[in-house]
Amino acid sequence: MSEQTDDNNIMPNEIAEPLRRAIGERYLTYALSTIMHRALPDARDGLKPVHRRILYAMRELKLSSSGGFRKSAKISGDVMGNYHPHGDAAIYDAMARLAQDFAVRYPLVDGQGNFGNIDGDNPAASRYTEARMTVAAEALLEGLNEDAVDFRENYDGTLTEPEVLPASFPNLLANGASGIAVGMATNIPPHNIPELVDACLHMIKTPDVRDDTLLNYVKGPDFPTGGVCVEPAESMAQAYRTGRGAFRLRCRWTTEDLGRGQWQIVVTEIPYQVQKSKLIEKLAELIQTKKIPILADVRDESADDIRLILEPKSKNVDPEVLMNTLFRNSDLEVRFSLNMNVLIDGRTPKVCSLKEVLRAFLDHRRDVLQRRSRHRLGKIDHRLEVLDGLIIAFLNLDRVIDIIRYDDDPKAALMAEDWAAPRGRVAYESDYVSPLDIAAEGGTRLTEVQVEAILNMRLRSLRRLEEIELVRERDALRAEREGLLELLGSEELQWARISEQLRETKQQFGKDYEGGKRRTSFAEAAEVEEVPLEAMIEREPITVVCSKMGWIRAMKGHIAADQPLKFRDGDEGRFLLHAETTDRILVFGSNGRFYTVSAANLPGGRGMGEPLRLMVDLPNEAEIVDLLVLKPEEKLIVASSAGDGFIVAQKDVVAQTRTGKQVLNVKGEDRAVICKPVKGDHVAVVSQNRRLLVFPVSELPEMSRGKGVRLQKYNMARGKQGVLELDGGLSDVTTFTFAEGLSWTRQGGGNRTEPDMSHWLGKRASVGKTVPHGFPRDNKFT
Repeated sequence: MSEQTDDNNIMPNEIAEPLRRAIGERYLTYALSTIMHRALPDARDGLKPVHRRILYAMRELKLSSSGGFRKSAKISGDVMGNYHPHGDAAIYDAMARLAQDFAVRYPLVDGQGNFGNIDGDNPAASRYTEARMTVAAEALLEGLNEDAVDFRENYDGTLTEPEVLPASFPNLLANGASGIAVGMATNIPPHNIPELVDACLHMIKTPDVRDDTLLNYVKGPDFPTGGVCVEPAESMAQAYRTGRGAFRLRCRWTTEDLGRGQWQIVVTEIPYQVQKSKLIEKLAELIQTKKIPILADVRDESADDIRLILEPKSKNVDPEVLMNTLFRNSDLEVRFSLNMNVLIDGRTPKVCSLKEVLRAFLDHRRDVLQRRSRHRLGKIDHRLEVLDGLIIAFLNLDRVIDIIRYDDDPKAALMAEDWAAPRGRVAYESDYVSPLDIAAEGGTRLTEVQVEAILNMRLRSLRRLEEIELVRERDALRAEREGLLELLGSEELQWARISEQLRETKQQFGKDYEGGKRRTSFAEAAEVEEVPLEAMIEREPITVVCSKMGWIRAMKGHIAADQPLKFRDGDEGRFLLHAETTDRILVFGSNGRFYTVSAANLPGGRGMGEPLRLMVDLPNEAEIVDLLVLKPEEKLIVASSAGDGFIVAQKDVVAQTRTGKQVLNVKGEDRAVICKPVKGDHVAVVSQNRRLLVFPVSELPEMSRGKGVRLQKYNMARGKQGVLELDGGLSDVTTFTFAEGLSWTRQGGGNRTEPDMSHWLGKRASVGKTVPHGFPRDNKFT
């Protein structure tokens, strides 16, 4: 309870309240309003308030499925003005979705005009489109004027609206629902009405049925866009038992033979809630970025149906491998989450199982049946009362005519007359005696309702045939009344009547109904052997060219090293590798990381190529140390500018992501400077101060990551400023076979080989000796 306060900041007549409590109470009110009146559907009719109000407003406008259309602006305006206190844009969006056959399994609105499409295009403005109800919507409203449900006042108290619709079929599961409330959400897939009806009929026969048994009738979701559900049966059963789970949904596709060994894949159905335009954009992006090199092209040949064409890179590609790759990388396969969170009796949110949702619908149908029966019983009682009065009037027609003709108050006179005492027709008005003048008690009297019916009777009804028809109608109504009383007194008869109504519903929405057949099929996700994409790429020779500025391209065929190539202004060639389209290219950066690029993903050789940094996340401050073709069976020697290094297997440096794989650890001012294939049994190291050291390869450890060990020792010396600094540093490394001698490239061209390297042979981490006479001045072996 809020308390008064003496705080001078509080205005008169204002009450101070703790902020925590104030916010809590107000947010709770908002949360309950969102849960109850906006986000969660009612388990009985499967509708949210906005959808229920749209259908009721269309009924009030008499927009039947066989009638004419009305402008959507008129419908949304009536809904907003009479029932729904929200914006017309939200109302029109909700109505437009009910008309989309790709979004709703059984559309409730029959739209005329542009109501959007599966490509994601928005509906036309409400002033351009028209709508009316569908047969399914009329089935939800059936019996509404027979006191089947309770009504409540609208938001301004001038009209009434139904709290729930009678719903002759389980719309919650038939059309599904989705919504996000405060602290809870719901997501229910659509299903097939005949299957749901079969499950309901079985529940009526076996009330304590298990959820697993119901799955013999409800196979699973039935999405409006079709597709193939590949979720395992046990996983689906668990989802329906608990009300939570997920379904894997794939597109439906076939292989189309083009002749001469050529083929293409045709996608005829896409997963539910996937926009076709965005799907095509994603597939085009995969082709553009060459993430799936075995896919060559995608085309949209859709008209009224779905027809997406996927062209493979070559006829040697396995269709199953291609599709499984696309399933993993695009929305050709999606996961639809199941969360059956609904309002029980329109009040209590609960996550329900399949059985609980169907039970809520059946209980609602029984309540509707009882209310309609009682309503019909009241109508029959009223009509029987009228018929009894009319029959009395026909039996005493002369007396009735006299009273109406001569009495000043015929209504009161008719009610006062004792119809058990027959009276003849009078000849003159003077002979007429009013029943009001006779104070008789008892006898047979007419009620006010009966008298009103007699007075309103037409003269042409005063014929013998009409009397016979009245007696026949009375007898029929008495028989119907007896049947209704028996129905209301027997639970067994009630369930029998509900079963009969459900069978009629099944017949109505069965195979003969447009869209009645099941659209989503079920299959097991075939275990396709993981085949490397390289194995599906057509093997062709290429030459990888990379410039000093890092622009890379792949030219067809193996070209000679001395062949002139074009580069951008101010740029020139640096690396030229002979490879094949199935190869992978290793990039070693000065940051000690290896990056991997598929040769099939390299840009073609017609232009200048593309920057390598667009394909891998090589930092701007890092440089490309080396570029080589991956040969998993071979090894590399890597080293830093500090003279530390080790041997690593090429298969251990392959990176799976753009960020690369750290192999050589460098820190401070050190940089990775060497990456050479191991081709011999000895290592030759030359320093910047022209010291050469040779030692066996076996003295180097083989690692997958680390700093490595010291290759060559460098002494400290005073520089020109008198400051101690490193005398030398690593310049180059190579490996060779000791028995064959060490070779290097002369600066003027040609090679020189020093056959006996015994003079420079030493232990690893030694200083080494002066290089041989004629060794290049740049201290490089090549």
